Amino acid sequence: MKILVVEDEVSLASFIKKGLEAESFTTDVAYDGYVGKQLFQKNEYDVVILDVNLPSMNGFDLCQFIKRENERTPVLMLTALDTLEDKVRGFDAGADDYLPKPFAFKELLLRLRAITKRHVLRHSTVLRLADLTLNLDTKVVIRAEKRIELTTKEFALLEYMLMHKGKIISRAELAERVWDTDFDSNTNVIDVYVNYLRKKIDKEFSSKLLHTVIGMGYSLHES
Repeated sequence: MKILVVEDEVSLASFIKKGLEAESFTTDVAYDGYVGKQLFQKNEYDVVILDVNLPSMNGFDLCQFIKRENERTPVLMLTALDTLEDKVRGFDAGADDYLPKPFAFKELLLRLRAITKRHVLRHSTVLRLADLTLNLDTKVVIRAEKRIELTTKEFALLEYMLMHKGKIISRAELAERVWDTDFDSNTNVIDVYVNYLRKKIDKEFSSKLLHTVIGMGYSLHES
């Protein structure tokens, strides 16, 4: 998962980032609400961890903005404001959970896993395009009633492209979101894996789904 942490206490933000990255989560940090807003507009995040008392833009307003932009993004609010009224205001702003400070990092992880699980259950666990389906629970990919065997990286690549079907996806975006790394123009690893995937989901079928957009990247859509 890719997580955005918006927290103005530098030491706490560093502690959270270090802990999340130790759990293999990709983590971006913003120290004020406005920068957090900019990062959210620029990138795609699976979860936002959000303080309330922030410079430039408070957490309640930022949470409302996030939910207007993408209501499916889970928001976990962290704050020293732990009265019932504060919690009600946070939930009214769209927060999915509310964790008062101070907190144990283990509890933060439990809360993160709980809200992401709720969001997966709330939304479809099967991604579809034409006669192609990908089941997020069973990790089974089927096209035209034929099961397609994919490697772990091929599955992650197809999952990301199905979640953004119809969109032109650059190599740099695939490098960041599927490989969790900066794009290296000197390597063709992304092109190689796209070709692996294309052979498996398109080669034996008359209708092609995975398309190259010259000079821009790739797109998954019906012909």
